[in-house]
Amino acid sequence: MVSLRHFSSEDCDTIRRNRYPDLSCDETCRMISEWNTLQFGGRYFEMFAVICDGDPVGSVSICEHSRSACEIGPDIFPDQRGKGFAAAAMELAIMHVREKGYRLVIQQIRKDNKASIGLHEKLGFEKLDSSYFNRKGNEVLLYFKLI
Repeated sequence: MVSLRHFSSEDCDTIRRNRYPDLSCDETCRMISEWNTLQFGGRYFEMFAVICDGDPVGSVSICEHSRSACEIGPDIFPDQRGKGFAAAAMELAIMHVREKGYRLVIQQIRKDNKASIGLHEKLGFEKLDSSYFNRKGNEVLLYFKLI
């Protein structure tokens, strides 16, 4: 069974090993503290650990776009992918943002990210017909879901 919880300083080594190997433990703990302020750039932001059998298997972030729209970003650790954790985390995150009053989830997905496209289509997201290039120069598709 998958659950979500906020990261804590006890997760420092797991985060460093799986996501940010170049950060020191102190830098990683500061990052966790920033995540736990529940805001970034003056907007609501929340970062959760995706937990299975008591251990983090990835993360899922929630970032506000407007009062009624947000983005949910699942990021499962490479050695844990393909086990259904991203879908379960997305479903839990969708329930969470619905309870917070959001009504629309908008996702930017790189056009070459077949796994993420499949995940979002499986979860009932709709795709806009056109693509565009994001700030990083990647071609992305827009997916959305009313919740």
